[in-house]
Amino acid sequence: MKKTKYKYTSNHSPLERGLRGVSYIVKKQFLLLVTILTILSACQKQEKEVYLFTSFHEPADEGLRFLYSYDGYHWTALDSIYLKPSVGVQKVMRDPSIAKGEDGTFHLVWTSSWRGDKGFGYASSIDLINWLEPRMIEVMEDSSTVNVWAPEVFYDDAGDKFIIVWASTIPYKFEKGQEEEMNNHRQYYTTTKDFKTFSPTKLFLEPGFSCIDGAIVKRGREDYALVFKDNTRPMRNLKVAFSKSPEGPWENISDPITPTDWEFCEGPNVAKVDDGYLIYFDAYSKRFYGALKTNDFKNFESANDKITIPEGHKHGTIFKVSESVLKNILKHERKI
Repeated sequence: MKKTKYKYTSNHSPLERGLRGVSYIVKKQFLLLVTILTILSACQKQEKEVYLFTSFHEPADEGLRFLYSYDGYHWTALDSIYLKPSVGVQKVMRDPSIAKGEDGTFHLVWTSSWRGDKGFGYASSIDLINWLEPRMIEVMEDSSTVNVWAPEVFYDDAGDKFIIVWASTIPYKFEKGQEEEMNNHRQYYTTTKDFKTFSPTKLFLEPGFSCIDGAIVKRGREDYALVFKDNTRPMRNLKVAFSKSPEGPWENISDPITPTDWEFCEGPNVAKVDDGYLIYFDAYSKRFYGALKTNDFKNFESANDKITIPEGHKHGTIFKVSESVLKNILKHERKI
């Protein structure tokens, strides 16, 4: 009778077969260590990030738009409206600003009216496409408050809270220059962890002149810069102040950082690009969108010839998202 030869096969991995002679406990511990190292290695491979720029078009009655960029210099416009304005006296959406929390939720604030509102619009989203119902956040109790302009939301990672800064006019409260009393702004702020409860409104910046459009930049631990607009007549240019805290006090206010031949500039926002910063702004009297490049917020050079901005873009804020978030937005665009 012919003997049949059976070939031994194993379903175990080569690593497991190599450990056949090792004790059961040691083998399990070793395999667990390999699994943990594999997971950690995967976590370290972070997804590529891209820049998004919130935007709107005049007369600001359509809603939230986006630009995107892979390098921080060259921007492409998305055609869709991602959230329509629905709150406030005038129901517009100007100066949209977005910051992302630790849980991945995007928080959006915006100017909802030129005058008459005592607060700003707010909505949140996890994908920048689908938004929860917008609502008004009332922040100015003074009945004589004229406006709430250009709220800017900044996530303070050190304090694990959001700081929202805006400009308001309270007539006859502060000294003024040549501007009208109803256009004599100061900047105020509130903080929140959940956009449900807010700290009492406080004065954020009182430089001795009318000011609006404040953008906070974290440069390092206990090292912050504030780029803002001197809104006095005939100035209307950009300046920088410095602080050890994102809530101030703000000191060492600079001379104008935008050249006089660019005339009136507003809506600054800052992107960290490579080893420096780009300060984007709206040179509205000259009808162009420009940028300054700086490494230290003391020395500046024009980057106007290095950037491309789509026509019609009005100022918002720049923030980073993973490339998968952008791809999901682009996929949404193609379906519309």
